[in-house]
Amino acid sequence: MSAQSSRFNTARSTSWLGGGGGPPGSADLLDCVFRPLLACSKMKKYMALWGSLFFFVICVSLYLMMETVNMNSRANVRLADFDENDFNSIESQIHKVEQDIHKNHGTIREIKKILRHIANGDKSSITKLKHLFENEDLDDSNKDSDSIDDLWDSDYKGLQPQKPLPEVVIPDGVCPAFRTESKTQRKIRNAYDVIPFDNIDGGVWKQGWNITYPTNHWENRDNLQVFVVPHTHCDPGWLKTFVGYYQQQTKGIFENMLVKLEEMPDMRLIYAEMSFFSMWWDEISPEKRARVKKLINNGKLEIVAGGWVMTDEANAHYYAMIDQMIEGHTWLNGTLGVKPQAGWSIDPFGLSPTMAYLLKQMGLKNMLIQRVHYSVKKYLAKKKELEFLWRQEWVQ
Repeated sequence: MSAQSSRFNTARSTSWLGGGGGPPGSADLLDCVFRPLLACSKMKKYMALWGSLFFFVICVSLYLMMETVNMNSRANVRLADFDENDFNSIESQIHKVEQDIHKNHGTIREIKKILRHIANGDKSSITKLKHLFENEDLDDSNKDSDSIDDLWDSDYKGLQPQKPLPEVVIPDGVCPAFRTESKTQRKIRNAYDVIPFDNIDGGVWKQGWNITYPTNHWENRDNLQVFVVPHTHCDPGWLKTFVGYYQQQTKGIFENMLVKLEEMPDMRLIYAEMSFFSMWWDEISPEKRARVKKLINNGKLEIVAGGWVMTDEANAHYYAMIDQMIEGHTWLNGTLGVKPQAGWSIDPFGLSPTMAYLLKQMGLKNMLIQRVHYSVKKYLAKKKELEFLWRQEWVQ
């Protein structure tokens, strides 16, 4: 009896846990209490997971939307200056270039093929080459067509080895080479034989000699006049870019120049590089331009050299030296009506007599040089020859 009751209770318990019918007991009560709790716990985990995923998707979507808007705005800014006609014109030009390239490749292949036949002695290939050139509408001034006609008229036998040219012998007494000596009082190259190029500590003038003077020398005379001339040298290229130098340094020099020269009646300023000056001129107002012209006309602002840059004289070719001077002087003459009277070479690493010759031919009256070896400066200073007429070796 108890065994049957045990099997019966087990079956009932299993049936209730599985959701079957039957009268509720203690097992039904536990099932009713814990099942909702378990379901609620699982639901919270799923909600937390789905909430995190949803938040992540929202963040990514917002980022992509903002990036798309920024890209579109940048693209619109870049394309704002172009209309449909511009794009059509560019597309047609690109298409034309592609056609020309394809046509040129075909022509080159055909020329190579014909030349191979000509090299093998095929005379008929010369006619093909001639017709090919005619079809390409070569310029009438092209002299190669004459050589093609000569090949056609000649008895062509293929490529022949070229005969060596005879050696050219210049007869005695014809075009003798000689060197002229300039008639100058002082040849600087001779000074290099006597200058010691030592490195004596010169006190105040570290690379020179100690400068002294008698303190009572000026007691019975007028006071010694010392001339201080403000000037500036602006490198278009060195440690920064051209625009970087202008924005960070040179523009401020010009703006302060305009103010200080008007405030101080006795102040003067020297300026040389037109590349920077022209950039500043293009930015300033008509009122400032009038003030600058007034300073130049009154002699308070002097333009020296007037080149586009302060050219190097050691490595630059004379053609480049002339070219940059033409650029600067053309701008000066057309904009300000100014012609410089003095050269200004205070920073070139190397100084050439060619520059002195060019400045003389340009109508400049004098020039100043700066980066000379201190031993040469000391040598010329002792001889009181720091001011001199610079003549070239070829000048008689």
